[in-house]
Amino acid sequence: MTKALRRLFSGRGAVVGLPYAFLLLFFLLPFFIVFKISVSEMEAVTFKDVLTLKEGVLQLTVKFGNYVFITQDALYFKTYLASLKYAAATTLLCLAIGYPFAYFMARARATVQPALLMLVMLPFWTSFLLRVYAWRGLLAEDGWVAEALIAIGADQAMAALGLIAAPGKLLHSPFSLVLGMTYTYLPFMVLPLYGNLAKMDLRLLEAAADLGATPWVAFWKVTVPLSKAGIIAGSMLVFIPCVGEFVIPELLGGPETLMIGRVIWDEFFSNNDWPMASTVAVVMILLIIVPLAVFNKYQAEAQEARR
Repeated sequence: MTKALRRLFSGRGAVVGLPYAFLLLFFLLPFFIVFKISVSEMEAVTFKDVLTLKEGVLQLTVKFGNYVFITQDALYFKTYLASLKYAAATTLLCLAIGYPFAYFMARARATVQPALLMLVMLPFWTSFLLRVYAWRGLLAEDGWVAEALIAIGADQAMAALGLIAAPGKLLHSPFSLVLGMTYTYLPFMVLPLYGNLAKMDLRLLEAAADLGATPWVAFWKVTVPLSKAGIIAGSMLVFIPCVGEFVIPELLGGPETLMIGRVIWDEFFSNNDWPMASTVAVVMILLIIVPLAVFNKYQAEAQEARR
């Protein structure tokens, strides 16, 4: 065994190499397969191979017409924009709700924290599909959540803001869609924030108080900057799956809340146009990679700053 191979199979090489092998096998390879389908031509219920060998000549046939069509069709642009808009709204709501809860968990007594963590993870003990269906019943016209919102006049305000089509019609609206996604992905925001806030050195807050800072100023000047990594990690864990969400828009959304996950489903299974569906999926993945690159850049800068 050569020196290079010994280094590759050593402890450090295995630790670094295994995650890269995992990404190559379960992300990069499937991505290239989807990309290959997106540039292929459809033939009835199958698609042509990109590389063909004819009379001893290897031919590469690539079709970028689907990518050009996406840029020319306003429907796809509106759908991508709607997906990003609803994902961003869900992320902001999860941050607004999850940060105070994570802060409370991190400052609670050590004996209480396991119970609070269990409460955060408790929804995962129930099927995701059942929880979404439960919200359909709660937001229906005879659901108790809908009745409570109507009783306090919240439906009138939401109708004026365009969140629902009309007073009393809470289901199949942008409101029900964002509510369902916020409920579903809130734990993904709370857990990274809690992990970050629980490790914070409280002596820094004492030092800020000794220097004359009020609790509110110390929170904004000390706590929030030190929890930036948790905020970014939680935001990515919420934003990325929300962009491609299909089940919640299908069950709680309406025609005006069309998201890219439903478009991909229609192209695959209704239109049976696999190249077009793959094209839509590739563009969606590229849209998701951008915030991931920003997050990785921030993480690298944070690690450099700690050295």
